[in-house]
Amino acid sequence: MEHITLSCHSQPHPQSLAQSILCGVVASGNLEILVEVHADHTLTSFNVDTAAHGFAEVWQAVLRDFAERHPVGGLTFAINDAGATPAVVSLRLDQAFQNWCQPS
Repeated sequence: MEHITLSCHSQPHPQSLAQSILCGVVASGNLEILVEVHADHTLTSFNVDTAAHGFAEVWQAVLRDFAERHPVGGLTFAINDAGATPAVVSLRLDQAFQNWCQPS
């Protein structure tokens, strides 16, 4: 397993009642994401555990793009990956953020 961490500045997240949300399942063959709130509302943190070694630059590009497209400052994303493609990672991040904003 390779562990990748990234912190970047982003617009503050919208107010929500959810303190955490889990999206996806590693056993599904792609990835799962846990979204949690943290104190610094201008900083976004990503912690990635992936089975695919040598793709840190690709991960960082996908994660930075996501943080630029969404107001995710103040959130931490814990990502457990089972070899998902960058497109799947981006889609799952979007899904996790939307689920966090509008929990069922």
